[in-house]
Amino acid sequence: MKTGIQIRDLQVHFPLRGGLIPRVQKVCRAVDGLSLEIRPGQTLGIVGESGCGKTTLGKAVCRLVRPTGGQVLLDGEDVLSLRRKDLLRYRRQVQMIFQDPAESLNPRQTVGQILEEPLVIHKLGKSSERKGQVRKILDEVGLPASAVDRYPFEFSGGQRQRIGIARALVLRPSLIICDEAVSALDVSVQSQILNLLLDLQKDHGFAYLFISHDLAVVRHVADRIAVMYLGKVVEEAPREKLFASPLHAYTKALISAIPQADPTAQRQRIILEGDVPSPIDPPPGCAFAWRTYLPCTEEQARQPGKFIEAEPDHWVEAHPGTIEDFSTRFGTART
Repeated sequence: MKTGIQIRDLQVHFPLRGGLIPRVQKVCRAVDGLSLEIRPGQTLGIVGESGCGKTTLGKAVCRLVRPTGGQVLLDGEDVLSLRRKDLLRYRRQVQMIFQDPAESLNPRQTVGQILEEPLVIHKLGKSSERKGQVRKILDEVGLPASAVDRYPFEFSGGQRQRIGIARALVLRPSLIICDEAVSALDVSVQSQILNLLLDLQKDHGFAYLFISHDLAVVRHVADRIAVMYLGKVVEEAPREKLFASPLHAYTKALISAIPQADPTAQRQRIILEGDVPSPIDPPPGCAFAWRTYLPCTEEQARQPGKFIEAEPDHWVEAHPGTIEDFSTRFGTART
């Protein structure tokens, strides 16, 4: 069953305790009111600087962290309220590929044990059937059948990530969350893994939530791209539309930082001042307006932006500090 997921006003806040008698003193707003749709069979790319909440979003969708509020809907059912057997059923449909394959694989288990374990947990098939499924998965990700008796440390980084992909794929999920799945690999290996992910998606029809800080990588794999800043989506559009006509000043700055293969090509680099504000103590109003390169007064920066559909299927946070020629009239507010 290939289904999409709707994320509505998702919030993930972490309380920070301190003092002689520990009590909540501040709250880290890692994800703060985020809405997205992951469409069946497509890839939604999530980009943004470190600390913007990308990984927390992925873990919340996978139910590895408990959201503070909002909804994650699968076939109209809010998966945040699922418990025990129902949660186990959901996790069969949503799997995750982690950033560091060396840390995400159990060094005490053989590859065969690692790949068979999800099948055992979900009580799928007899022992002989499970072992046959493991061999089939290894072949799909480009590893020899002899890998079943070897341990993760015996493989290279790219091969270990193939094992991680196989573990996510073995349950035949509807959605796979890729959390910086190629950032720890050499560039030559990155292209191999990205092409493998695309081939597997073509064969099986599942969706990806592809999290990365590298826009060049996301451009290669994503159908749609959402740009995150300080726990919120500030722009979302189909891939080609986002790169051809970005609207948000932050998106333009990220795109201007993509390296070009042609050393003679000239492009104006947009330099942002300062760092991403702390999610523990965010600035008032529009968070990006406080470091924008566009003309914006302090009074304007203290006013929140409005997430609107500026063009058909192109959503953006509209604010004097984020949009050039802000006086241009935009579409209706997103629901």
